[in-house]
Amino acid sequence: MRLKTILKALAFFAFGFSILYLLYRSQDKAWQAQCALDGVPAEQCNLIEKLLADFAGANFAWIALVGALLMVSHLSRTMRWLMLIRPLGYQPRFLNAFFSIGVAYFANLGFPRIGEIVRAATLARYERIPVEKVMGTVVVDRVADALTMFAVMGLALVFESDRIFGLIRSLRQGNPEAESGGGFPWLIALLVAGLAGLAFLWFFRKPLSRLPLFSKILHMVEGFGQGIQAIRRLEKPHWFLFHSLNVWVMYYLMAYVGLFAFGPTSGLGPLAGLMVFAAGTLGFTVPSPGGMGTYHLMVIPVLTFFYGLQKADAFSFANIIFFSIQIGVNVLFGVVSLVLLPLVNKKSF
Repeated sequence: MRLKTILKALAFFAFGFSILYLLYRSQDKAWQAQCALDGVPAEQCNLIEKLLADFAGANFAWIALVGALLMVSHLSRTMRWLMLIRPLGYQPRFLNAFFSIGVAYFANLGFPRIGEIVRAATLARYERIPVEKVMGTVVVDRVADALTMFAVMGLALVFESDRIFGLIRSLRQGNPEAESGGGFPWLIALLVAGLAGLAFLWFFRKPLSRLPLFSKILHMVEGFGQGIQAIRRLEKPHWFLFHSLNVWVMYYLMAYVGLFAFGPTSGLGPLAGLMVFAAGTLGFTVPSPGGMGTYHLMVIPVLTFFYGLQKADAFSFANIIFFSIQIGVNVLFGVVSLVLLPLVNKKSF
């Protein structure tokens, strides 16, 4: 089982790294062409050297502010999560929840999407709460995120609709034979299979309930449901809404403030920050380690097509933000969380 897990993690890493490498190849060709137009000899036109120089020349005061905004979002995420857990009759400590989130983000860098399971398991271990109940609250937490994300995408569509539809038209013109909805029959088949499976479990629930494995699964589902229902028993729903919004306001500010860290993007405005934020968010939803490659894949076209940056500069910006924040800050936060969790709970074990 451990070997299988390692292989899966390596597969996700290979997926993200492959996208990043292909992007590098395409940006390198564009950079060589730009050098030729500018009359720069090929031997003096090295994209790797440019990326390293751009990273070294970034304004790390702005990068530090982006990292601070990320920590503020983690604080609000922690408060919101605790609001979901407390109606279940448990009073977990703030630091345990906060550091569990740090471990989760760290885990996602190695194995995409495993972070939520790690978060629930970590808090359940240190607070002695049934993990299925904690997992139910994590699902509610992510649903709140999804709803807010859709709102963000809606805002981006409203404020930059001309540019977005212009990009869509250009993509369709570049690939006129592309068809939409090709996966629709598979979606219908998957939906029908899922409904058939649920119907089978419902009609044969009594004989199945006598099986030890099914009984254990049913118990976990019940605990999972209790965690989800916690949202109905919130003591202060207005604070839940506040923290939900604050998480994503911080994310937006991270994208906007990050623009100031790099010369070619420092003159872009708040709407550019919104578009980079929306594109980057979509990139993070694809299962690659921390958004490796997929973040770049979404952000680079926004900066080049919408705001006229050179591809090499857009690639540099994506690398500066990704490696300094998504990798650097989250690795630091994750390592600190792993070290401090046992110390904070030393008297409990």
